[in-house]
Amino acid sequence: MAGHRIEKIELFPVRIPYPRPMQWASLSETAADYMILRLTTDTGLSGIAEGTVKTTWNGTTLRSLAVVFEELFEGNLKGLDVDDEKAIGALWRPKEHSLAKAMIDVALWDIRSQAAGRALWRIWDGAPEAAVSWVVTRQAPAKMAGEAADVVGRYGFGTLKVKGGQGIETDVAALGEIRAAVGDGVRIYVDPNQAYDTAETPGYCRRLADLGVIMVEDPCPYLPDAAFTRLQETCVLPLLVDGTCRDFAAASLYVERGARALNLKLLKARGYSENWRIVRHATERGVDVNIGLFGESSLGALAALQISAALPKGRYNLPSEATLFLLLPDEFVHQPLAIEGGRIRLPDRPGFGWMVDWDKVRRLAP
Repeated sequence: MAGHRIEKIELFPVRIPYPRPMQWASLSETAADYMILRLTTDTGLSGIAEGTVKTTWNGTTLRSLAVVFEELFEGNLKGLDVDDEKAIGALWRPKEHSLAKAMIDVALWDIRSQAAGRALWRIWDGAPEAAVSWVVTRQAPAKMAGEAADVVGRYGFGTLKVKGGQGIETDVAALGEIRAAVGDGVRIYVDPNQAYDTAETPGYCRRLADLGVIMVEDPCPYLPDAAFTRLQETCVLPLLVDGTCRDFAAASLYVERGARALNLKLLKARGYSENWRIVRHATERGVDVNIGLFGESSLGALAALQISAALPKGRYNLPSEATLFLLLPDEFVHQPLAIEGGRIRLPDRPGFGWMVDWDKVRRLAP
């Protein structure tokens, strides 16, 4: 791959309205903002990456992210040989700015995939398809149950992640209605986004276990310390660690403190490179990993699924959550990803750029 040097750096902002307001734990929004990065080499290859832009998720706006690229990264990117590990390491010296770093890492791997003539999932000895789940967001219990039944019926999801945090009794009511709506054959895990306190968590887990829930993600605030070890030991369900597991340093501490499962994001750690480092460290020690939702479009989901399709099998084998694109009424791709039987078939071709409809990108610019 020597000789593929970055010649051009381009950013394309995109805004896609949601069909209904989205209520996340940290914000309510009516549209999704994305930034598309395109790195073009002197040999004509273009590496593509999508960034999900949310102030409460990664402290960015479309404008601030563009300034970060311009002032902190463009100078070191221009002329960079995509196979020069020392020069690439210098890119990560500026503190913070995890989203920009992750986007750069993904785009560089995209170039390497094209140079090798193989899709990334093939380079990593993955499967030609990836199992996926659906995230049922906060609504009234009856609406959550209706949504769950609809997506399971249409797409064949075998696993659902249910957003909790509406109060323990409301969470229990919602899970009861969802279970009745989808039947016993669908696995369910719950994410309250740290809504409860440490004292409540063991009892909360017991009630969810009685409803057939298999795992709880971030039920309360915690850090990778002795208190976390005690908490996991007192909970009847495994805790899926997400919010405070943002890089290899944190992940390795959680593994040391008895974590059973880690929820990773392609754009939360530094792209493919750091996520693979976490995966190897965790799975060698018997800790499960899965790739979680980061608000991706079909383009971002395709990138995330490259790693999902190659993950080692674990005890829980949670599928990827990267399916939010189903909610988007419009996208900037030629053809959205298709889900059948709760799985997405991965294109057997290198690169992501072929997927992007650049006319739509320009039309969707804010």
